[in-house]
Amino acid sequence: MRRILLTIATLLTLTLTMKAAVKIDRIDPTDWYAGMVDPTLQLMVYGPGIGTANVTTDYPNVVIDSLVRVDSPNYLLVYLNLKGAQPGEMKLTFTIGRQKKAVAYRLRQRTMAGADHRGFTNADVLYMLMPDRFASGSTANDQISGLNTYVNDRTQPSLRHGGDLEGIRQHLDYFNQLGVTALWFTPVLENNSPDQNGFSTYHGYATTDYYRVDPRFGTNEEYRRLVDEAHQHGLKVVMDMIFNHCGFDHPWVKDMPTHDWFNLPQWLKESGGKSDPRGTSFLQTSYKLTPVVDPYASEVDLRETVEGWFVPTMPDLNQRNTHVMTYLIQNSIWWIETVGIDGIRMDTYPYADADGMARWMRVLDREYPNFNTVGETWVTEPAYTATWQKDSKLAKANSYLKTVMDFSFYDKINQAKNEETDAWWQGFNRIYNSLVYDYLYPNPSSVMAFIENHDTDRFLGNGTDTLALKQALALLLTIRRTPQLYYGTEVLMNGTKEVTDGNVRCDFPGGFPGDKANAFTREGRTRAQNAMFDWCSRLLHWRQGNATIIQGQQTQFIPWKGVYVIARRHAGNTVMTIINGTKQAAQLEVARYAEIIGSHTTATDVITGRHVRIDKDVNLRPRQALIIEF
Repeated sequence: MRRILLTIATLLTLTLTMKAAVKIDRIDPTDWYAGMVDPTLQLMVYGPGIGTANVTTDYPNVVIDSLVRVDSPNYLLVYLNLKGAQPGEMKLTFTIGRQKKAVAYRLRQRTMAGADHRGFTNADVLYMLMPDRFASGSTANDQISGLNTYVNDRTQPSLRHGGDLEGIRQHLDYFNQLGVTALWFTPVLENNSPDQNGFSTYHGYATTDYYRVDPRFGTNEEYRRLVDEAHQHGLKVVMDMIFNHCGFDHPWVKDMPTHDWFNLPQWLKESGGKSDPRGTSFLQTSYKLTPVVDPYASEVDLRETVEGWFVPTMPDLNQRNTHVMTYLIQNSIWWIETVGIDGIRMDTYPYADADGMARWMRVLDREYPNFNTVGETWVTEPAYTATWQKDSKLAKANSYLKTVMDFSFYDKINQAKNEETDAWWQGFNRIYNSLVYDYLYPNPSSVMAFIENHDTDRFLGNGTDTLALKQALALLLTIRRTPQLYYGTEVLMNGTKEVTDGNVRCDFPGGFPGDKANAFTREGRTRAQNAMFDWCSRLLHWRQGNATIIQGQQTQFIPWKGVYVIARRHAGNTVMTIINGTKQAAQLEVARYAEIIGSHTTATDVITGRHVRIDKDVNLRPRQALIIEF
């Protein structure tokens, strides 16, 4: 009997020991950098039962400040102080009971000081593209085993088409030929959500792993190679990030680290782990951003905006939780250090907690004072947009966000293109009446203007009105703004969202195997496409390094007899952008613009290089856009 009892006791001990074995599935960030301004590092450790572990290290100058044991037993937050720590491999020892597990964690050498990271400015022109829709450089990553079910089907506008980072890398020369200076890719991080009812997350806005490039696009190493080679081509790279929400298939959704990791956490329990909101307390955002700054906003309106989910398949992160915000902030720093990106575009900026986002901007500004971030601020009133810019006197609290998106310009130019410019409100009066409010912005040059993007109808709609397009681009590329273009406009890509967003996100012709036309080459473009490409390219190359456009004083004139004029002046040089906002021939009555023209008698047409007499009235063709320099 005694032998039997001893045997049972031994088995129980072995069982308990096995249960207490330390298992670590992953650690975020995957590695880190020595010599950061802020020496604090949060490690998020994933593993069954890891929340009970103790952690030690003997690495020189590394101190474990605290262990945060969150609601789920399968996470542990380890806060380290790395002040004075040198690059190398440190050992972290996790102990549960009598079981120990040693993990090697790499502290890397930074490639450059934080102040040496130079962000995009108004000297740049950003070219926005969707990796899935731009070009495929490899078919090897079209089907990746281990991911949730998906298909590549280029006939379906809402499914994946197979574009990747290698496809972008193979066309870096094209961007140089065009004349843009920075590339903004829609998100490249893993979106491991299954296709549902003909829809996929090809767009990239449903992140399921913040530290991994989506393998259908490539690897982290390929992303770094692309950024390095872009830099060799004189191109900056802007990374699209999303702090407001993640994808439904992120590990956090199935096992929430804390009860308040997400907004509406109770709905996740009610839904039984499904993204079907029917019969639950699900709250979708109203998509109305005004309550965030409205001095009279009701609590219900503000809650719907900030806490409501963007869509049921994108869980809304709670940035008021300091651990959530620390995780996101560190992730942005990690990509800057690891890949060398030159800027960040933050999606759905005002939907997230304003205090948390301001904290993020302060951290980045301390670490990278010359870096830049642009936030999506989708309200078409200048006063709203200006409130979000760093150091705004309109805001209750400083956002520290350097660049905001000019949805007013987008809205007004898309109305003006269909109107005759009258004496008061119609046509290009809309642009004039938008720019008069530039006094609201602390820095108008750091406002990003655009005429279209991946969330809007293309400027051409379903047509090919190149006269209207040239007018819009002439203004976009000469006014006091940081301009952003959308891929394919230079080769007359068009489309509307009336059926699906995918119809404004079509494949770039020539970017995929089997394409009948190749718009990357002059030989593959039609005559009309070459004409538009050449017009854009001449203007873009002229703009590069142009001090008058980058630094020049701006003067605008109220539209007069249908003609709208904006002038830029710097160091004795003058540029005039002249827009005939009517469908009839018109004249630039030079006497009205004497304060700009002065004693000059001739100017140069920037596009054609021809001389233009400006000592007499200038005849303008219907809907002509004329840019002259003298």
